[in-house]
Amino acid sequence: MAVRKNNTSSKAIDKDINYYKKKFWKIYFYGLGILALFFLFASWGLFGSMPSFEDLENPDSNLATEIISSDGVVLGKYFQKNRSQLKYSDLPKNLVDALVATEDARFYEHSGIDGRGTMRAIVSLGTSGGASTLTQQLAKQLFHGEGSKFLPFRIVQKIKEWIIAIRLERQYTKNEIIAMYCNVYDFGNNSVGVSSAAKTYFSKAPKDLTIDESAILVGMFKNSGLYNPIRNPEGVKNRRNVVLHQMEKGKIITEQQKLQLQSLPIKLNFKLETHKDGIATYFREYLRDYMKKWVEENKKPDGTDYDIYKDGLKIYTTIDSRMQTYAEEAVAAHMANMQEEFFLQQKDNKNAPFVNITEAETQRIMNQAMKTSNRWNVMKAMEKSEDEIIASFKQKTKMKIFSWKGEIDTVMTPMDSIRYYKHFLQSGLMAMEPQTGSIKAWVGGINYKYFQYDHVGQGARQVGSTFKPFVYATAIEQLNMSPCDSIIDSPFMIHKGRHHVTEDWEPRNSDNKYRGMVTLKQALAHSINTISAKLIDKVGPEAVIELTHKLGVKSEIITQPSIALGAVEITVEDMVAAYSTFANQGVYVKPQFLTKIEDKSGVVIYEPIPESHDVLNKDIAFAVIKLLEGVTESGSGARLRTEGGGAGDHRWTGYPYMFRNPIAGKTGTSQNQSDGWFMGMVPNLVTGVWVGCEDRSARFKSLTYGQGAASALPVWGYFMKKCYEDPSLQVSKEPFERPANLSIKVDCYTPRRAVVVDTTATEQTTEEFEL
Repeated sequence: MAVRKNNTSSKAIDKDINYYKKKFWKIYFYGLGILALFFLFASWGLFGSMPSFEDLENPDSNLATEIISSDGVVLGKYFQKNRSQLKYSDLPKNLVDALVATEDARFYEHSGIDGRGTMRAIVSLGTSGGASTLTQQLAKQLFHGEGSKFLPFRIVQKIKEWIIAIRLERQYTKNEIIAMYCNVYDFGNNSVGVSSAAKTYFSKAPKDLTIDESAILVGMFKNSGLYNPIRNPEGVKNRRNVVLHQMEKGKIITEQQKLQLQSLPIKLNFKLETHKDGIATYFREYLRDYMKKWVEENKKPDGTDYDIYKDGLKIYTTIDSRMQTYAEEAVAAHMANMQEEFFLQQKDNKNAPFVNITEAETQRIMNQAMKTSNRWNVMKAMEKSEDEIIASFKQKTKMKIFSWKGEIDTVMTPMDSIRYYKHFLQSGLMAMEPQTGSIKAWVGGINYKYFQYDHVGQGARQVGSTFKPFVYATAIEQLNMSPCDSIIDSPFMIHKGRHHVTEDWEPRNSDNKYRGMVTLKQALAHSINTISAKLIDKVGPEAVIELTHKLGVKSEIITQPSIALGAVEITVEDMVAAYSTFANQGVYVKPQFLTKIEDKSGVVIYEPIPESHDVLNKDIAFAVIKLLEGVTESGSGARLRTEGGGAGDHRWTGYPYMFRNPIAGKTGTSQNQSDGWFMGMVPNLVTGVWVGCEDRSARFKSLTYGQGAASALPVWGYFMKKCYEDPSLQVSKEPFERPANLSIKVDCYTPRRAVVVDTTATEQTTEEFEL
């Protein structure tokens, strides 16, 4: 009986085991099936959209557009989030090694999901650390961010991460995944990606990062908000040391290296990158306006618009970063120097900086500046009344103001700050290669943060005597004259009715002196007004205007003979293009600032077509060049070649220049010294410089400092001095190319100095004359 009982019991136990086995496998396979269906449904997007094949091929990486110089330097960026694309080859090996050692040690062994790490995380319920691979983290960054805190939703998102990670591994190589991961992570302080972070925190390119700097950035991948070097240096140091420990554990560095690096302090070179930082700020703003129009006319292949803030375009420009830097340094050096003189001269002026204007005119200028200020616009947007806004301009407030010695913290009324800023001399400089039209340097003002008006592309100002070469060129072309032909410098009048003048016009030389018989070369060298007037009388203002427009000047020009003395408003950009025509043997080339635009994949999507047309034959263009060489040989530009002499020479920045090579140039000064100009040319570089205050009534009182030879020429001299000191720029010191079989006499022989007739008999003769 006992045996039978035992047999029965054994059978029951076997039956129970089989039952539970079946139950287990049933649950197991059902579970697997449900899990498989769960993954399948997730991949189909039933739990929320999943990235398509196209999305994986082109993830929305929200890349900054980069502006690149002709010598390969990134001048600046347009961005909402400052993110730059790097290739794997651009990343330093120490950063990649540190990243893999810290975040995913088996990265090169798994296919997107680390099975061992996942099981460890499940068994320990996450207490031994997470199991997200670098590929999963990339999936999260690219397609759904941090995700939900609600556990069921988080599980769904985790599964989606796994699916996306596997797809990414199939789509990209390991190196490409590393590069993408380094490009999309937000490091805070408006820096997305390793490239931007390296620039922001260390002012370096990624390839130049040291091991400890790479460790700091890798440490930030854990939590850039918590491990921010600016806000939490101690926490960052601890996290960096953890990364260094992981590198030692992975045999990337030795223990001795680890200990040495862990002892280093956190050393930053922090510079928050904004649109207003870096070089060529005025040019970049000009380019931004251009790109706004460009995107309207140039669409993506699918017909949608490009976004210059997100699409990661690469805009290749003609700007040379070295020349741009030298140009900005030249402007800053001379304008700081002249500004000191300007403030000194305005000390006794009760209406400083304005000269010889009424109280009503002063009030009009101040009111206009007030109503165009940012403060006015902000308060207007807040629906403040006009009386409230005006009252606020009279109340003292704390503010930072610009000075050439750095920003100053002060307390003053906004109205006083307007008057203060009206004191500042502004400048515009553009340098261009005449044969190609490539703009090499563009300085639109003295400081973009405080003065945003662009005096190269926007600001048309009176050009003074720099207009005279257009008159001389017309005379040489139409009257078959040469630089060596003589004409008498004597009193001259154009009577009412001739050339549309409404009353008798009698131009005078700036010094009230007359020299008798002079050659055209001497006349232009000394900027003799009567000669320019006589020449325009012979050819007519219409012919001069026609030629000027052919030279690329877009300004409206009145049909009056007074234009011969420079009563015409033209931009620096147009003046440089016009003068470049003479240096380019009579062929006008439209200024170019772009070479090409690429999309984020490196595909060229735009290349500009150069525009040019013939204006003058080679002989006439060369004759004008020889006329302009006379200006720097014996005229108002002669200080470029001398060692000393001349009133105010302690303000001639960079002086003495002592140039020995051929230079064609022309100074210019407008009425009352409101505008100073210098146009300077060597065979492969034409540069124009303008100097003056924002308002024409703010100016130097005398020609000593207000004339173009003192205010603008030194900027050109200092800029060229720096260019010549850099042989890599290959700026020419050779003579201008002489046309074969030249038909115009340009080599003039002057046996004696021209006689100067002094009509006032009170002043001595001077060698520098201009309007």
